[in-house]
Amino acid sequence: MAGRNFLFVPGPTNVPDRVLRAMVVSQEDHRSPKFGALGLACIEGLKPVFKTTTGTPILFPASGTACWEAALTNCLNPGDKVLIARFGQFSHLWADMAARLGYEVEIIETEWGEGAPLERYHAALEADTGHRIKAVLATQNETATGVTSDIGALRKVMDAARHPALLFVDAVSALASIDFRMDEWGVDVCVSGSQKGLMLPAGLGVTCVSQKALEAAKTSKSPRCYFDYGDMVRANATGYFPYTPSIPMLYGLREALAILAEEGIENVFARHAYLGGAVRAAVLDGWKLKLCAKQPQWYSDTVSAIVVPEGFDAAKVIARAYSRYNVSLGAGLSKVAGKVFRIGHLGDNNEVMVLASVAAAEMAMIDVGIPVTPGSGVAAAGHFLRVNTPEAR
Repeated sequence: MAGRNFLFVPGPTNVPDRVLRAMVVSQEDHRSPKFGALGLACIEGLKPVFKTTTGTPILFPASGTACWEAALTNCLNPGDKVLIARFGQFSHLWADMAARLGYEVEIIETEWGEGAPLERYHAALEADTGHRIKAVLATQNETATGVTSDIGALRKVMDAARHPALLFVDAVSALASIDFRMDEWGVDVCVSGSQKGLMLPAGLGVTCVSQKALEAAKTSKSPRCYFDYGDMVRANATGYFPYTPSIPMLYGLREALAILAEEGIENVFARHAYLGGAVRAAVLDGWKLKLCAKQPQWYSDTVSAIVVPEGFDAAKVIARAYSRYNVSLGAGLSKVAGKVFRIGHLGDNNEVMVLASVAAAEMAMIDVGIPVTPGSGVAAAGHFLRVNTPEAR
């Protein structure tokens, strides 16, 4: 098929040409005298993205899922209790991992399409008078449903309950796209990955750890080796790693961080809000469809999960977009499989790219019989983009 495949899934995202060029490097000695400068540039360059001066970024040659496991096994003891709200596939998987690793998991069951239920978190923490809950787990941006939760408000809930639990946050599809404030929100472990807002291929687990979490890791009895924070922190102090890192990925990360710094992180957030608003205009105003996110307070600026009308299969929209228009849209997962398709609008993305995603989704829906008016979504998104500007807050 002529032309290129357009990638509008919520990860992996488009990799900028600058980053691709930066990754085309010969292999080198990762223990050479000069290699540490590359490692330090990546670690220090991540701090403004996490908005931290006291946290410690750590890079694992893995994925965000590995950073979930690292957070649990480094900071908790076998049998410790964790509290998590389950409102999408990725919060479900993190809860499942915790249980499989032998931790006691208290789950706050929440309707898919909603975000972190602050009142129920508060009630659970207040009821835990013996402080058996050692960590609160929260997904900032639930990729499966296109829902963003208020992590700053969750920290206030924990403080109001005067609960000493650690706060672990999954920011995989939020970091470098949606505002995240490690220090201000008192986050102890932030979990992310390279393939979304950081505009890299998959392959790096990107995490940041507070001093409180590092102290907990010193006394944790949970088994771990490859993902041991202590080993990483000691080696990273001079820019090196305890084992062989992915050298091209580090060069790519350094370039991606330079791109983010040039745009300005607040401008990055504003651009994502602007582009997300255009997609929502297409869905709500143009196509007259619904989002999986049930209220505007939950709308995600990185991914929109679009609910197809009753009687239609969203998987057919995705298949048609791919086979006929060479466009990749995100699938519905688990409870929402076949009910939604997803448009990712994060990372290296601009107005015309977003309009292309809307146009392709619109044509694919019409092709499979979904009654949307031709041109309606594109017109609504285009109008939004013309009358609004991506202004930093």
